[in-house]
Amino acid sequence: MANIFETNIEYLKGVGPIRGELLQKELQIFNFGDLIQHYPFRYEDRSKIQNIRDLNEDLQFVQVRAKVIRATTIGAGKGKRFVVNVEDRTGTLELVWFQGIHFVEKKIKIGQEYLVFGKPNFFGRTFNVVHPELELWTDDKVLSGFLQPVYNITDKLRTHFVDSKSIFGMQKNLLDIVKKDIHETLPLYLKEKYRLVSKADALQWIHIPESAQQLKEATRRLKFEELFYVQLKLVSENRNHKTKYKGFIFNKLPLLQKFYGEFLPFDLTNAQKKVIKEIRADVTGGFQMNRLLQGDVGSGKTMVAFICMLMAIDSDTQACIMAPTEILAEQHFQGLSKYCEQLDIQLELLTGSTKVAKRRQIHEDLESGNLKIIVGTHALLEDKVKFKKLGMCVIDEQHRFGVAQRAKLWKKNDDIHPHVLVMTATPIPRTLAMTVYGDLDISVIDELPPGRKPISTSAKTDASRLVVFGFVREQIALGRQVYFVYPLIEESERQDLKDLMDGFEAITRYFKDEAIGILHGRMKAADKDFEMKRFVKGETKIMVATTVIEVGVNVPNASVMVIENAERFGLAQLHQLRGRVGRGADKSYCILMHKDRISKESKIRIQTMCDTTDGFKIADVDLQLRGPGELAGTKQSGVLDLLIANLAQDQEIIREARHCAQEIVDKDPEFNAPEHRNIKNHLSALKKTTTNWSRIS
Repeated sequence: MANIFETNIEYLKGVGPIRGELLQKELQIFNFGDLIQHYPFRYEDRSKIQNIRDLNEDLQFVQVRAKVIRATTIGAGKGKRFVVNVEDRTGTLELVWFQGIHFVEKKIKIGQEYLVFGKPNFFGRTFNVVHPELELWTDDKVLSGFLQPVYNITDKLRTHFVDSKSIFGMQKNLLDIVKKDIHETLPLYLKEKYRLVSKADALQWIHIPESAQQLKEATRRLKFEELFYVQLKLVSENRNHKTKYKGFIFNKLPLLQKFYGEFLPFDLTNAQKKVIKEIRADVTGGFQMNRLLQGDVGSGKTMVAFICMLMAIDSDTQACIMAPTEILAEQHFQGLSKYCEQLDIQLELLTGSTKVAKRRQIHEDLESGNLKIIVGTHALLEDKVKFKKLGMCVIDEQHRFGVAQRAKLWKKNDDIHPHVLVMTATPIPRTLAMTVYGDLDISVIDELPPGRKPISTSAKTDASRLVVFGFVREQIALGRQVYFVYPLIEESERQDLKDLMDGFEAITRYFKDEAIGILHGRMKAADKDFEMKRFVKGETKIMVATTVIEVGVNVPNASVMVIENAERFGLAQLHQLRGRVGRGADKSYCILMHKDRISKESKIRIQTMCDTTDGFKIADVDLQLRGPGELAGTKQSGVLDLLIANLAQDQEIIREARHCAQEIVDKDPEFNAPEHRNIKNHLSALKKTTTNWSRIS
């Protein structure tokens, strides 16, 4: 057949129809291409044999040569287990099976020696190994001289006697058949520049490494290739977007100049000026802007967004800003209202709570073009919301919106798509941003406005609670306001957490003379609004809340944030919460309350928060701790369906791959140059195939 890698997996020697069906269901391995890309997740050194007396729980895996002295089946039903006692000249060991007992019983012979491999566990007074690998020992047995690959398998595969060793056998059979058909996919000059081994050698060595050096070279080659093709796709999409989609040209500036000259409330930071310059180049270039704006909490993204919207209005188009929650939409609306009044621009708010009559008027004003700026939530996406000419879309906290939702907003015009600025206050490490959002242009506001004092962050245990309460009382006496944030609304039986209602009672008892508010997600919108307005006006001095205040209203007088059970929050969330204080002229404080005993990861998170207020440094630590899949809504992104690369660990390779991809697309966007024939052939093959073989890019 034209492509041997398309061959159904059941036709590989050692597989057959039954195993083939299992591999398809359990591991999504449908053909030869899928199998060869089912890479090991670790490797084991099988060249050494240990004595039983030297076993300890710190050993990840052990290999012993031992003789069977007893075999017994114990229990019945679900509690049934097969126990085999083995010994060498130094001691005894217990082997236990809970599944596949019938198969193992037939395999075991009393008095016979076996090579036993598995994870040692200390149970009672003896060591045991659960579900070990067993191999009959013969005097001519030669131990493996290479690193033994270990593959991901499932419990169902195990019960059908398909283990990691079986997968390894399949890989050996497959490589014997297909090695001559593995074609090179990278240009020769890239291979030489980065000293990369051939694709054929890389696939051979990743499955059957004869040395640690071979494994290292194979891994590096396959990671580079995978990330290179991801970046090539993203860079090409970005270029195609700019050449394919026309954009409004915003070259008039009367309103913007008036705003700069008369109403701008503060000097812009150099970072804001740089970003506005980048956006200005986009909106005067004739193509549709597609830009991601990253900036820490309080860095001035909303002002940049407003200036962008003024560019749109100056050129006789409309603008919108879409936020994921009503609270955030309301905040944007309140924040922009005073500027719109000064410039005599009509501004409206559209959310799920907007009354029918008001909604009808907004729809009419948008269609007529009288309404220039609309702030809203998902309500903006409804088909009945039509614009006369939408020129600029600003999407805040964009990772909370799906790709399809964003696209719906872009299609509000029949002819020319609006310019799009997507914003996030969640700092994203650069290497992650260039992979997850690699098809967008990226701007970063990496500077806080002058006068913003750094927030002092400290960690305290429950034993220091009265000291913390005393400090809070001192701050309130100075005229400040305080947040207490809890992870839950009600007590959870499964998690020993401080809950909001208990906390509210304790705080009310201690601060008897103070006005205290409460805010959580189960309250009605009107009640939330009432509580938040009281706090903004200073009528309540303490706000007891869940994380709904993460994107709450700006309260400059709130200078203390106490986060209960801080060990239960992720780094990004802690950073967002801390950003709710430090907005005024006063020195601000964040106190992270935690239990006496917390996990190693929790210690790292809390220490990181105490050490730095730099959102990008915090995001880097978060990436290392959690991996990319949990960050910034990246689960939506198909580019994270990586087979061997790791966005947290392979940052240097990502940078190199991006640089190479950008250079190639700039010089030869169609890959017609002779030296890029390998790229063109590979991309052409990917278009023809529908199988997972294409997942390599």
